[in-house]
Amino acid sequence: MNKNITVDELRSKYIEFFKSKNHVEISGRSLIPENDPTVLFTTAGMHPLVPYLMGEPHPAGSRLTDVQKCVRTGDIDDVGDASHLTFFEMLGNWSLGDYFKKESIAYSFEFLTDEKYLGIPVDKLSFTVFDGNEDAPRDEESASIWESLGVSKDKIFFLPKEDNWWGPAGETGPCGPDTEIFIDTGKSACGSNCRPGCHCGKYVEIWNNVFMQYHKNKDGSYSPLARKCVDTGMGVERTVAMLQGKPSVYNTEAFTSIIKSIEDLSGVKYGDNEKTDTSIRIIADHIRTACFILGDPKTTLPSNIGAGYVLRRIIRRAVRHGKKLGIDGSFLSVPASAVIAQNSKFYTELKDNENLILTELKAEEDKFLETLKKGEAEFEKMLPNLLKNPKKVIPGRMAFKLYDTYGFPIELTEELASESGLTVNREEFDEAFKKHQELSRAGSEQVFKGGLADHSEQTTAYHTATHLLHKALRTVLGDHVQQKGSNITAERLRFDFSHPEPMTDAEKKEVERLVNEAIKADLPVTMEVMPLEEAKKRGAMALFGEKYEDVVKVYKIGDFSMEVCGGPHVEKTGNLGTFLIKKEQSSSAGVRRIRAVLEH
Repeated sequence: MNKNITVDELRSKYIEFFKSKNHVEISGRSLIPENDPTVLFTTAGMHPLVPYLMGEPHPAGSRLTDVQKCVRTGDIDDVGDASHLTFFEMLGNWSLGDYFKKESIAYSFEFLTDEKYLGIPVDKLSFTVFDGNEDAPRDEESASIWESLGVSKDKIFFLPKEDNWWGPAGETGPCGPDTEIFIDTGKSACGSNCRPGCHCGKYVEIWNNVFMQYHKNKDGSYSPLARKCVDTGMGVERTVAMLQGKPSVYNTEAFTSIIKSIEDLSGVKYGDNEKTDTSIRIIADHIRTACFILGDPKTTLPSNIGAGYVLRRIIRRAVRHGKKLGIDGSFLSVPASAVIAQNSKFYTELKDNENLILTELKAEEDKFLETLKKGEAEFEKMLPNLLKNPKKVIPGRMAFKLYDTYGFPIELTEELASESGLTVNREEFDEAFKKHQELSRAGSEQVFKGGLADHSEQTTAYHTATHLLHKALRTVLGDHVQQKGSNITAERLRFDFSHPEPMTDAEKKEVERLVNEAIKADLPVTMEVMPLEEAKKRGAMALFGEKYEDVVKVYKIGDFSMEVCGGPHVEKTGNLGTFLIKKEQSSSAGVRRIRAVLEH
C-alpha cells in the first residue's frame, strides 16, 4: 500500500490515471454555485456538472475528470471530532452517456489496488451495492462485476436505498443506485452487525460510484434513462489519512503546518488533551474553510445572510476557540498564512487574493472581539439583579438573549456566571436555541427551494434573461461591468455585477428598455462549441475570475449578446415576457445587485 502518498501526489496520480483512460481533465469550479439557489456552496464534485448529467452536451466531451473544492455546512457543529471537515477536496470522474458500470467499477478497482497507483490490498477493501426496493431491482450487476475482479462475496454488502442510492437533485430528474468502496481501518468490530456504513469507525468510505440509470417522474414513478451516466467521487483528505495509516485527517500534511501555527500561538500541544485538541481542530478546519471562501474568484464576504453568514459563523467560532486556548486578541492571520502557504501552489487564487483574505479576517475578528466586549458589558449590567436571585441561576432565555442579540456564546456566559458563583439554566437555553434553529432552517428551505435541478421552462427563461441583462448593463454603464454571480429561481433572477455606485432611475429604465427590445425582436438563441481563445477573440463575455476549459460553449442571442456559458437557454427570446427591475442595491464593496422578474 502506498503509505507515503501526499495530498499533491494523490491528486496528480488520480488525474493522470483517468487521463490515461481517455478522460479530459476539466477545471474545478467556484465554491459559490452558479444559478443554483438550492445550496449556498458547491457541496460535491458533481454539483457543477448537474446540467451535463441532465442532458446538456459538455464541450470537453463525454469522459471527464477533475478536482473540486467543496464546502458542506450541515454538520458545522460536528467539526472538532477526528473526521468532520467543512472544506474538503473531491476527486471525480464522469461518463456522460459513454461507459457504464463495468468500466467504471474496473477503473476504480485498478486505481485502488494496482501497485502503480494506490496499491491497497484487496482484503482491506469492502464494497456496498443497492439492495433493491419497489422502485428499482437489486443491483446484482454491480455485485457480479466486483466478483469478476476477484472480490470475495463476503466483502460485498447489499444495503437499502438510504445507503446506496443517489438523487434526484430535485423532486424529479436523473437518479440511480451507487456502489461505495470502504477501507478497513483495522479497528475491532463494534458488534455482530458491524458492516460498511456502520458509524463505529471500523470502515471508512473512500469512493462512491453513482449510476444514473433512472428518471424519477412527477408521479413518483421511475423510468429507465436512454442516456446513462456515471458520477464518481473520492475524498482527498480522508483517502490520504487512510493510506498513511493516520488516525485522523488532522494528522496528515494537509493540516500539519496549520496546527503547528496554533500550537505556537497558544502554547498548547496537539495530542495532549482531548478538550484542547477539539478547539485546535475547530480553528484549523474553520480558518482553512474561511481562506478558501474568501479566496474564491466569486468573492463572498462575512455578512448576516446566506454564504456570508456561514463565513461569519465559522470565523467567529474559530476566534471563540482561540480564546478557549488562551489566545488573546487578533490571531487568525497566523494560521491563515499557513493555509495559504500550504495550498497556493495548486490553488493559485489563495496567493492572488492573500491581501483580501488577511484583511477581511482581521476586520471580522476585530468586529467579533468588540461584540464580545459589548456582551460582557451587558452581562455586567444584568449581574446585580442576577445575584439577588436566591437560586443563583441565570434563566436560559436571558442567556439566549445575550447570544441572539449580542452574538455572545453560551460557553462565555457560563464562564462569567461561574466566576460570580452563578449557573445557567442550560436546558432552557437549549430549548430556545433549538426553536431558533428550526425557524432558521424553515426560512432557509423557503429561500433555497427550487433551483437548477428542475430545469423548468421558467428557470431556463430567467437564465437567458441574465445574458440580456448583462449585455444591457455593459451598454448603459460601460465595459467595466462584469458579472459577479447570479441566483435564479422559478420566480425571479438575481444578478450581481461590478459597478462603483447606485444606478440612477434613468439608467435602470434604459436597461429595461434594451432588454425588452431584445425580447420583442424574438431573437434566435444559438450555441457553438469553440476554443476559449477564439471565443474571447470574437468578443464573447465570460464570468470574471472563473476557470474555463480550453473548449467552451458559446451562446449567441441574435447580434445582441454573446457569452461563454453552460446553458440551458430558450430557443428564441420572444416568449420571455416583460422584463422588470424590482430592486437595485449594494451587494458588497464595488458590487451591485439587481433583482428582476419576467411578467407575462
